[in-house]
Amino acid sequence: MIDIKDLVHVYHPGTDVEVIALDHVSLHINDGEHVAVLGRNGCGKSTLAKHLNGLLLPTAGNVIVDGYDTLDEENALIIPQCVGMVFQNPDNQLVATTVLEEVAFGPENLGLPRETIMERVNESLKMVQMEEFREAMPHHLSGGQKQRIAIAGIIAMRTNTIVFDEPTAMLDPDGRSEVIRTMLRLNKEEGLTIVNITHFMEEAEKADKVFVMKEGVVTAEDYGAAEGRITIKKGLPFNDVAADAAYYDDVMYVYENKIFNGFTNTIFGPDSTMTRGQMVTVLWRMNGSPEPKADCPFGDV
Repeated sequence: MIDIKDLVHVYHPGTDVEVIALDHVSLHINDGEHVAVLGRNGCGKSTLAKHLNGLLLPTAGNVIVDGYDTLDEENALIIPQCVGMVFQNPDNQLVATTVLEEVAFGPENLGLPRETIMERVNESLKMVQMEEFREAMPHHLSGGQKQRIAIAGIIAMRTNTIVFDEPTAMLDPDGRSEVIRTMLRLNKEEGLTIVNITHFMEEAEKADKVFVMKEGVVTAEDYGAAEGRITIKKGLPFNDVAADAAYYDDVMYVYENKIFNGFTNTIFGPDSTMTRGQMVTVLWRMNGSPEPKADCPFGDV
């Protein structure tokens, strides 16, 4: 379980190039959840990801991982064993000459017995369906296969949570499919907590929960299939949230059918929770239009 409380991260504080990358972010991730974090480049997604396993420490606020505060120096070696990271470029994570040695690297550094290490290696390779490549050289593998090996290395560390920081950004469609299937399997079949930092809407829609970020702030929380609702944060431009969130198609339906024109300057108002259909209805009413027709493709209207 991960609790982020009023997290602030400032790069180069007190200088002319000071940047507030995270601005009072608070969110909660339960054990076994599949969470996606969406947003444009520079919105703070990767900075947030690096806080989840202590690679970065808060300027203010707290990050609590399985009960351990990342600000406590005594937890510096414990937290990376709770949360593993898979980065965008798998070549930056691969250090060994064979797949077997690569997956064994982490457990070896924990000082585990050889028998335990090999047991973990075999289990991890099986989970990512790469057993037949155990003697292969990592640099001979495809991008998707390399990412699966990086994931196996994290699994071998016995972490409860894996954070994927745009793991498919540099992959072709086949490679992306391999990684996404692996991610879903680890969550649904093995019960691991998955946090996917991504630009891709089709990846986010598979998650139980979606956080949308803009300019260092969580602008929307989407509980997707789990609860079927979206929360828009107070005082934020609704169109900016909707354009980033998993409800883009709903807004575009309203816009393209001239149901609601000129919503670019709309302020949505107080914190509100709604279903997909209710969102369409609200946009419709805000334009002074009659109620949605029966053939509107969204429910709850």
